[in-house]
Amino acid sequence: MATPYDAEMAWLGNWWQVDVVDGYKGPLLLSFVAFVVTFVTTRTITRMIRAGKGPFHNVSTGGVHMHHSTPGVLLLILGGFMGVGSPPLSVWTYLAGLLVGIGASLVLDEFAMIFRLQDVYWTQEGQLSVNMVTLAAACVGLAAVGVSPVKLNDMPEHVAALRFGAMVALLIHFVLVAVTALKGKYPTALIGLFVSPITWAAAVRLARPTSPWARWRYDPEKLDHAKRRAADFDRRWAPIRRHWDDFIGGTPTPNTPGS
Repeated sequence: MATPYDAEMAWLGNWWQVDVVDGYKGPLLLSFVAFVVTFVTTRTITRMIRAGKGPFHNVSTGGVHMHHSTPGVLLLILGGFMGVGSPPLSVWTYLAGLLVGIGASLVLDEFAMIFRLQDVYWTQEGQLSVNMVTLAAACVGLAAVGVSPVKLNDMPEHVAALRFGAMVALLIHFVLVAVTALKGKYPTALIGLFVSPITWAAAVRLARPTSPWARWRYDPEKLDHAKRRAADFDRRWAPIRRHWDDFIGGTPTPNTPGS
């Protein structure tokens, strides 16, 4: 008699065969794992350096501090060229996925510093890096496990009407993703690329008051309503988001007067 464990293992085996092996997702899945492991390792090491614990220390060359985004850029370039120049699903393709995952993680971990062109790693502004890593991990992870808004490959080739309907639905979905982005809900739009209901809900709700959609389409009364809604949303969810950022990336250094 089959047990729940057997059913779970059967589902896992089917997912691995259909979505990873047959779906050629092996390099992407390896890249995702490398991305997450590299980020966790990097943040652990930087926290230890900040606390003055362990054998790790900052690296400098010629009196210039070497940020870990530097090797990250090099690994990204190497992995990218290796990926486009390798035979499909060869060992080189998997190696390219590994390099891209490690390189992207190292670069995005210092995204806020690159964006602001100053060392804000342990400041409140530096939490932007944590947001970008979390968002990238969510999107790549969803793609790696085979999540898709419309799976056309699951439909028989001869069912033309169904395939046409699926294509129309996919087109509508991408339009709603664009609307969500224009409404200033960029993280939601990225996640919504893979999880359709999130996009559908976000697209019909009020835009962020500073978004292009609000500037182009809202009259003063509706814009005031959008500002109140955004303030209420931020007041409710900002503390949760801040605690999450602190837990993942470390608590920022408090700003001192005059700094």
